[in-house]
Amino acid sequence: MANEIRSFDLMNNTLKIPSVGLGTWQSEPGLVGQAVSVAVKVALGLLLLPLMSLAGYRHIDCAQLYANEKEIGSALKKLFEDGVVKREDLWITSKLWCTDHAPEDVTLAMDGCLSDLQFEYIDLYLIHWPVRTKKGTVVFQPENLIPTDIPATWKAMEALYDCGKARAIGVSNFSSKKLGDLLDIAHIPPAVNQVECHPSWQQTKLSEFCKSRAVHLSGYSPLGSPGTEWLKSDVLNHPILTSVAEKLGKTPAQVALRWGLQMGHSVLPKSTNEARIKENLDARLVRGDFLVNDTYGDYKTVEELWDGEISEARLCLFSSEQCNGTINDIPVLMYGYLLCIMVYEVSVFDFINDVIAL
Repeated sequence: MANEIRSFDLMNNTLKIPSVGLGTWQSEPGLVGQAVSVAVKVALGLLLLPLMSLAGYRHIDCAQLYANEKEIGSALKKLFEDGVVKREDLWITSKLWCTDHAPEDVTLAMDGCLSDLQFEYIDLYLIHWPVRTKKGTVVFQPENLIPTDIPATWKAMEALYDCGKARAIGVSNFSSKKLGDLLDIAHIPPAVNQVECHPSWQQTKLSEFCKSRAVHLSGYSPLGSPGTEWLKSDVLNHPILTSVAEKLGKTPAQVALRWGLQMGHSVLPKSTNEARIKENLDARLVRGDFLVNDTYGDYKTVEELWDGEISEARLCLFSSEQCNGTINDIPVLMYGYLLCIMVYEVSVFDFINDVIAL
């Protein structure tokens, strides 16, 4: 059977983005290359691992900030040289960091990314945050925040698309308003908006807006971020999720990923085995506190950065405050999506096998 991954159409681009990708944020040096190699081999059916390995990554999610693109590039180069996989069979995403928003720096940043990964092109290149910091700064200090010029940055991103260095361009961590403002001036509309998305932060308003404007929503941290203090988002231990998982004889992680895929989002879990997934979940919810300041930059509060949409996470229909943990009390919106798993008894094993045709 063909080694194909179920994908989502990029509605304002002719490409298809794989449904499941490997997130590499906070992956330890020396391990991320190995994880990428294992993930690709699993996608090709060359390794047999438990389903919790999330078998089937052909999409690798990278970023300049993660400081691991050289290691990932070396691992992928070896796979290419060994004939394990071809470059055109993979989807590689990377991101422009906040220090490189000046138009003249956008091209330099992309060239650095291509050099580190040892590629001639990136499948998807994203503006990492709608925030700009001083060139060359490393430490997040308020005085390093400076005003943004997203239209100018986006014009430089469009040039990367026009010259073929990026097959698709998009954004990350953009609210509905900021995405709408960009769409109003863009010659080439963003194909993707990558944001944190999981049952505790469903991004309902943003998801609906993206669909209405033909922008694909890609969700990072799809299994939640239990380490956060401002939002109780221990998705994998939520009673509704665990109840559904128990009924099906599956894991809460499998059900959470199924939810994201049924919502129409590509999902980017951060590991290739259950132990690593749980370990990586120590990270706090990435709402951008480090990018706001009363004096410096464009945004004084997190609410301004997200244009009010951050409050959705606190009011999420899936929050433990709104149900007592039984299936009968599951909120209507979430119930509608999990019902197709429960009533039709769709096997998450079968579903992943559909996503990854082995």
